[in-house]
Amino acid sequence: MIALPHVRTSRWAALTALVTTSALLTACGSGGGDAGSGTGQPRSGGTLTFAVGSDSGCVDPQQVASNETIYSVRQIVDSLTDQDPKTGKIVPWLAKSWEVSPDARTFTFHLRSGVTFSDGSKLTAQVVKDNFDAVPKLGALGTLAEGYLSGVGSTTVVDPLTVKVTFIQPNAQFLQATSTHSLGIESTASVQKTPQQKCSDGVTGSGPFVLKQYVQNQSLTLVRRTGYAWGSSLWSKKGEAYLDKLVFKVVPEAGVRAGSLQSGQVDAVSSVGKANEAALKGGQVTLKRRANPGVVFGLGLNNSRPLFKDAKVRQAILHAIDRQQIADTVFPTGTRSATSVLAHTTPDYTDLSSGLTFDVTKAKSLLDAAGWKAGSDGVRAKDGQKLSLTIKWFPNAATNQPALELIQQQLKTVGVDVPLKQLQVTQFAPTLQSGDYDAVWGNVTRADPDILRSSFSTKLANFYHLPPSSLDTALSEQAATVDPAKRGQLVTEAQQLIVQNAYYAPVVELQTQLGVSKKVHDLDFDASSRLQLHDTWIG
Repeated sequence: MIALPHVRTSRWAALTALVTTSALLTACGSGGGDAGSGTGQPRSGGTLTFAVGSDSGCVDPQQVASNETIYSVRQIVDSLTDQDPKTGKIVPWLAKSWEVSPDARTFTFHLRSGVTFSDGSKLTAQVVKDNFDAVPKLGALGTLAEGYLSGVGSTTVVDPLTVKVTFIQPNAQFLQATSTHSLGIESTASVQKTPQQKCSDGVTGSGPFVLKQYVQNQSLTLVRRTGYAWGSSLWSKKGEAYLDKLVFKVVPEAGVRAGSLQSGQVDAVSSVGKANEAALKGGQVTLKRRANPGVVFGLGLNNSRPLFKDAKVRQAILHAIDRQQIADTVFPTGTRSATSVLAHTTPDYTDLSSGLTFDVTKAKSLLDAAGWKAGSDGVRAKDGQKLSLTIKWFPNAATNQPALELIQQQLKTVGVDVPLKQLQVTQFAPTLQSGDYDAVWGNVTRADPDILRSSFSTKLANFYHLPPSSLDTALSEQAATVDPAKRGQLVTEAQQLIVQNAYYAPVVELQTQLGVSKKVHDLDFDASSRLQLHDTWIG
């Protein structure tokens, strides 16, 4: 990615994020701050044991899209920048400063001196270049990182601590991208490994923790990095992390996770659902939650299917879904029904709730107009074909199946037969690549509206096989626009086009809800509602 003739456009940008990031569920409280109680002074030492619901089968941050794995691998790598979860502002981390050209094509980063990786090698501009040049070779699991670097013309070493990244076209999203785990910086030795080796064996980072052991589908253990002294400017503690060790145990059953937290066998649990809220509230457990920015939970429709080439059918599905019922029945307390394709916490979100009304009469009328007539068995038919669509889903969140079962019932009311087909999480990327689906269930978390381009542009991933349209223009122009107000208008236009044409059926916003022992303090969310554990302590 350093010479113009070899520029790659990511066809599968953010591919694995769509469903795998839904591993986090929702709901209760606010973002950062003290997860525990009392006013004791922070102290070093101890082990934090965290029970998560799934394992993505990879421990390379540049290739991981599942929140429940990001929790752990995020602690291994640092990023060039960080993003303030309260304001969205980009702040220093490995880069102490930077300049962005007026046309948002050139980004120059000035690195901190003295930063080392856990193998003893030094952070230099060349290492950053090596990372960014290697991203296109990661393959299917690296598509988040590849999407962020799509359109790079060159990455240049200006001097040992200055690196310049130049894009062919203005790329307003890139500065925020440098704050993500997907562009976390790894040592040159790690960059030289194959993607498969990095996934199975892990990578060497400059982060506050080091990978000690990984047993797939069982556990991941990290230990504190000795001598760490280059944390994000957002962190309150300088130098090394407080905790000696982090142990992430894979416990698929939500009830077992909750019981383990209540009994003190673990210190924190992910994906606390509605069924376990009452048991965990009060006592020695705090429920923490933060709304996730990005594309909301919904049905990704394969627009190339004959059924979905008819906008009336897509729009009927959109209006047949009772979002509030699903939010109230299935998801944790506080979950909001979708009011756009973007969550309300995303920059430049626009409220489009008037276009996402639950209206059975309207849904039936649209299907009538499309020629689908009700049959004696309640399922509509046209030209001898039943109105049926299969939703493929992945068991990485406890809410997935009950939410889809409700959608199944709601669509049946208007005459649509909806079989549900469960696949393994590892089958997600191949399913989208092959186009072998009618609809998929998922979401994408990112604290920048460019996530719409990654997901819906026909020039990039085009998850849902959309035809070229004016949506492409809006998505491309917002990525090329430096002026915040103009960019906001273009993002609003893109949201409107997606909802009006029902290219995607938004359902509910994702919130992250964790159960945390009150002896755990300062377990904080980052801007994307993932975790930063450098400042966390037990006492």
